[in-house]
Amino acid sequence: MAVLIDPSMWPAHGTVWSHLVSDTSLEELHAFARANDVPRRSFDLDHYDVPEHRVAELVAAGAQPVSGHELVSRLIASGLRVRARDR
Repeated sequence: MAVLIDPSMWPAHGTVWSHLVSDTSLEELHAFARANDVPRRSFDLDHYDVPEHRVAELVAAGAQPVSGHELVSRLIASGLRVRARDR
């Protein structure tokens, strides 16, 4: 049971972005996001997009840093992954 965050590597809007996910439940993910002032508008079906400047703060709050590959693997294993074709 963990909230995970991958390295910032997705460019958009003048910065790079990370993904914040839960490998347990969307409720856990939303609760973590609320507790850390991550805006709900950043949620995209199975993850939150967070700008690079927030990563250290979210890790300090308990998000576990993992590789992008591990994040996707654990999201798929949790059953929470929304496939690209289903978006």
